[in-house]
Parts: sequence; structure tokens; C-alpha cells
Amino acid sequence: MFEWTLFFSALISSTLLPGGSEALLIWNVLNNPDRWLIFLTVASLGNILGSFVTYAMGWLIAVRFPFKKVTKSSHLKAQYWVKRYGAWTMLLAWLPFIGDPLCLVAGWFRLSPWLSLGLIALGKIARYGVVTYVTLMGGRL
Repeated sequence: MFEWTLFFSALISSTLLPGGSEALLIWNVLNNPDRWLIFLTVASLGNILGSFVTYAMGWLIAVRFPFKKVTKSSHLKAQYWVKRYGAWTMLLAWLPFIGDPLCLVAGWFRLSPWLSLGLIALGKIARYGVVTYVTLMGGRL
């Protein structure tokens, strides 16, 4: 039961919708510390899937609105950064506020889906790993 709630919270948190999966992960780990690896895995998988859904949305948007036709200055800046660093920008997909739009733009630019997925996963697992570790250490680093 806890795992499904955590999974969907993490999934929703990594789309363009707001969420608080870290708080739920902390609560689960504090109440069941012996199951920390399960919670870390579930939260990571949900969050990775959510980011890839956002990536896929960008991929589908590109069919209707190719980025070549965009002239708005903020979109041109995003285009510059994603084109400059490519799929490596997906290492920042874990960041609040900018991570979700980065996934959308990566799909829009049709960056390598496998490399993007791998880099998204690396960042998301690292973030939840740090949250879990700090929780288990009682807030001490």
C-alpha cells in the first residue's frame, strides 16, 4: 500500500504537476527503516517514469510544433542550452522547477531517448539516494 502511494506521488512530482514525493519518502523511511531500499527503488522508478512521460509529451509536441518555427526569446535560450549540451542536460532533470521543462524540451528536440533515460535515471536515483541516506542518518551528514 505505502509503495503504490509513494510510486504515484513520485510519478506525479516528476511531470509538470507539483508534488512532494521527498516528504512521503522520508515519512516511509522513518516509519519502516528496514524497508529503505524498497522505498528508494519505488520512488526512483516512479519519478523516472514521470520524467520520461514528460519527455514523451515533448516528443509528441514536436510533431505539431517543430522547434524550428519558435522565435520567442525564452524558447530560443532553451534551444541554445539543450542544443549545446544535448542529452547531458538530463542530468539536471532532478532539479525542482527546471527539471521537468528540461525533459519536455529534450523530447521536443528528439534527443536520444535511451541516453536521456539513462541520465534522467542517474540523477533521480542519486537525489532519492541522498534523501534516504540523510533520513537514515537522522538528518546528520
